[in-house]
Amino acid sequence: MNISVDITIMKPKTTVWSVITDIENCAGVISNIENIKVLEKPSSGLEGLKWQETRVMYGKSATEVMWITQAKELEFYSTRAQSHGCVYTTTLALTDTGKGTCLSMSFSGEAQTWLSKVMSFCLSGVISKSMKKALLQDLRDVKHYTEML
Repeated sequence: MNISVDITIMKPKTTVWSVITDIENCAGVISNIENIKVLEKPSSGLEGLKWQETRVMYGKSATEVMWITQAKELEFYSTRAQSHGCVYTTTLALTDTGKGTCLSMSFSGEAQTWLSKVMSFCLSGVISKSMKKALLQDLRDVKHYTEML
């Protein structure tokens, strides 16, 4: 499953970058995130930052461990999580539009076990639609918060 969404934020890249990379405080930005607990901080940069995130998914609280695998300042960062027999990767990327910043989010989920592959095949349409809705809500929350700065 691969999903991509984007939104334009009427702020410069530096402002948007500072909001999306403030992982410790993103529970105050994104409405579906209930709690963040940083587990590991790199000595410099973002790569290696690891945290535990509790968010509401499908009406229930779910906690996952995530970490940043790649990052290029003011351009993008990618995260990875492993759960329920799947590997999830998410990339947030910034593009200067001349009138603001386009924030794009791409998400992929890859089933690793036989059971998760069967479940993914059977439910892919429903899951894809609900994930796109959740990702768009995250971007709307970031836009609202950032444009209030």
